[in-house]
Amino acid sequence: MNSINTRLGALSALSFALVCAPIQAQAPAPSFDAGTISGLGARNIGSAAMSGRISALAAHVSDGKTTIYVGAASGGVWKSIDSGTSFKPLFDKQPVQSIGAITLDPSNPKNVWVGTGESWTRNSVSVGNGVYRSSDGGESWTYLGLPESERISKILVHPKNGNVAYVCASGKLWSDSADRGLYKTTDAGASWSLILKGPNLSTGCSGLTLDPNNPERLMVGTWDFRRQGWTFRSGGEDANQLSGSGLYVSDNGGASFTELSAKAFPGLPPKPWGRVEVEIAPSDAKVVYAFIEAGDNSALYRSDDGGKSWEQRDKSQMMVWRP
Repeated sequence: MNSINTRLGALSALSFALVCAPIQAQAPAPSFDAGTISGLGARNIGSAAMSGRISALAAHVSDGKTTIYVGAASGGVWKSIDSGTSFKPLFDKQPVQSIGAITLDPSNPKNVWVGTGESWTRNSVSVGNGVYRSSDGGESWTYLGLPESERISKILVHPKNGNVAYVCASGKLWSDSADRGLYKTTDAGASWSLILKGPNLSTGCSGLTLDPNNPERLMVGTWDFRRQGWTFRSGGEDANQLSGSGLYVSDNGGASFTELSAKAFPGLPPKPWGRVEVEIAPSDAKVVYAFIEAGDNSALYRSDDGGKSWEQRDKSQMMVWRP
């Protein structure tokens, strides 16, 4: 016990001595001037998601390596040559940075087509100014026009003829425009033809797909929409201005189109429609999927006979949450 008391006493004395000891003068803080940091370069430290939403994606595999092109809603085009381990920007020198579509030429993947203007019609989206094409894997770009298209949702290139391409232009978000619909080029973008347009100036192209066995056969979705400061309209303005949205098929490369209706193509929902998206299955051209926004009948639809008849599939809330 005496030993413990002795130790406690010693500790108390030491603590008292430390408290009462004169405070040593602190060393002066180091000073900094321009010369101290002149050799340091500025670097970005965030945010990690500064490019915004990912709105377009294309990839191809060669010699066991996967090359990926990524389009961002407000961050241009990025490329990875190591399966996504690292990326580099390709589009920084172009006048727009909002990307809606990226497509690689099936006959030459170094030919990269980019449609500008994000196609998701939120009130925070940026705009594009048309179509660009690169013939060297994105190292340089050629502007191909369609300056008033504003937003492009998809581009498809003919699998055997890289000079033929289709551009699905949704068009302007806040106003009417005649520069929307499905465009076609037969000279690698030197000139364009508007081969399918909506019945009014607020209907643009929303979906596009080619038959993998017969590229002259294409199916197209159109969408009548308008964003206003206080609301968003998907479909017609009112009972007197019905929706221009529709689903179309062509068997001659877009020279003519047939509109698919609920009456002539059983299983499709009755109109009016909002957003329409369509895709032919690459594994079986007879299988076609279409998402159709149609009020209580909004759902994913499937055809097993190339679009002649349809069945309603998933209509869960997650499927039809937003147009």
